[in-house]
Amino acid sequence: MATVVEIPLDGRRALVTGASRNLGSSIARELAGAGASVVVTYLSSEESARTLVSELKGSTGGDHAALLMDATDSDSVRSAVVEASSRLGGHVDILVNNAGPYGSTPFVEMDETEWDRVWDANVKATHLACQAAAPAMRAAGWGRIVNVSAVSAYVRNRSIYSLAKNAVVTLTETLALELAPEVTVNGVAPGQIAESVTDLMEFNPEWAEQVVEATPLHRLVTREEIARIVALLCSPPFDGVTGVTLPVDGGLRINRF
Repeated sequence: MATVVEIPLDGRRALVTGASRNLGSSIARELAGAGASVVVTYLSSEESARTLVSELKGSTGGDHAALLMDATDSDSVRSAVVEASSRLGGHVDILVNNAGPYGSTPFVEMDETEWDRVWDANVKATHLACQAAAPAMRAAGWGRIVNVSAVSAYVRNRSIYSLAKNAVVTLTETLALELAPEVTVNGVAPGQIAESVTDLMEFNPEWAEQVVEATPLHRLVTREEIARIVALLCSPPFDGVTGVTLPVDGGLRINRF
């Protein structure tokens, strides 16, 4: 009989950025289901965020909240960590940096606005949120940070998004050194997500079929699978793991002729 890995996070306080919908909401559900109190941030999807919080409260009986955060605005990111701590009644001890918009305009055609939007939300916001949350984690002697990269970090045809997600991997490794031993810092790098395939087709209708064909498992990963990995990285079985970005992509990133 297979052993089910429990993820005990009772009493933990989590902040998940960009979590009103899609992968972020799945991560919030997984952490809340494991016992954590969760604050989710939103930018334009307030109604979705409020609905998610109501769902979490109903399913877990825990204390959860939603707050506005603009990942491209430094003050907003810093304030989100402070406000989340206030809403949760104590410091954030689990931080999931999930916010991160996509952009793939070729570098030779890209304007500064797109560069700044993608870079600041994916990289700078991750840095600032970690910087704001880490001191209290270290003082308490325990903290878990999970940064969401992407399989695009390992390819070179996704322009600024590839560059930003690769930087998230490097930032994760560097912070793991700086914040040890009290805080572990890890990452996940999702491949194309099954539930988001329609978004992919807006950029190129042929990509969905091509991605499945190029994936050794011949299927796309799901939000639930990725969310489970995020929660596991915050749980006791992974207490000895830091500085790792785990690709969850069905093998898509593997180079081959």
